[in-house]
Amino acid sequence: MDDYPRYLKPGFEPYDPIQLAAMTEGLVCQNSSRKYTDFYCTGVYGGISTGYVVGCCLRCVFCWVDFSRDFPERYGQLYTSEEVFKRLVKNARRRDVSKLRISGGEPTLGKEHLLALLELVEGTDYLFILETNGVLIGSDRDYAGQLARYTKIHVRLSLKAGTAEGFEKRTGAKGDFWGLPYEAISRLGEEKVSFHVAAMSDPRLLSSSERAAMACRLKESGYKGYLEEEVCDPYRTSIARLREAGFKLF
Repeated sequence: MDDYPRYLKPGFEPYDPIQLAAMTEGLVCQNSSRKYTDFYCTGVYGGISTGYVVGCCLRCVFCWVDFSRDFPERYGQLYTSEEVFKRLVKNARRRDVSKLRISGGEPTLGKEHLLALLELVEGTDYLFILETNGVLIGSDRDYAGQLARYTKIHVRLSLKAGTAEGFEKRTGAKGDFWGLPYEAISRLGEEKVSFHVAAMSDPRLLSSSERAAMACRLKESGYKGYLEEEVCDPYRTSIARLREAGFKLF
């Protein structure tokens, strides 16, 4: 595990996010099951039933999730898609909410698990919010098309940067891969999947010139929808990761 990227520190060695995705899947996925740490409801999206999943393919310095992102082998237990679906629906009924999601990690890891879960949601009146960094949808030419089979899904794709340099600096991934989320946007649009784009555009992290570059690249990808702009909140984990990486926001 010595070669597994954790949180970023000054002078870090940039990694390949596709390779990291495969390494992480080896730690958090088994057959069609995936590791989760909790199931609960929260007030975002007007109320949503949430499964807190383990594992991500980026190492964003502003990330708010707990340290299961950095040490996935230490956290969570395996659940099948059917078990996850039952827990999500049980909590949704208890709190009278109409939306479901996976959060706390990258949901597109473990594609077999995710697609099986979406298949179960399809037969209900619930809307599934798929929150993603877009890396795997951009790298896997079939992913967007497979998501398009489902009518009860809305994708929230969160951009981390507007340049290769910014992507590498704030996610730790090699700058060569910075365009993959934009490829995902293009493919989701082509497949007519319901989605919108969010961006970590906090001016303390993203310069005005990089924000302009992001807007230009979004236009090139064909996106004409709403841009949900995010700011970095002072979560305990966000503060710890920022400080370890040498950022002074708080």
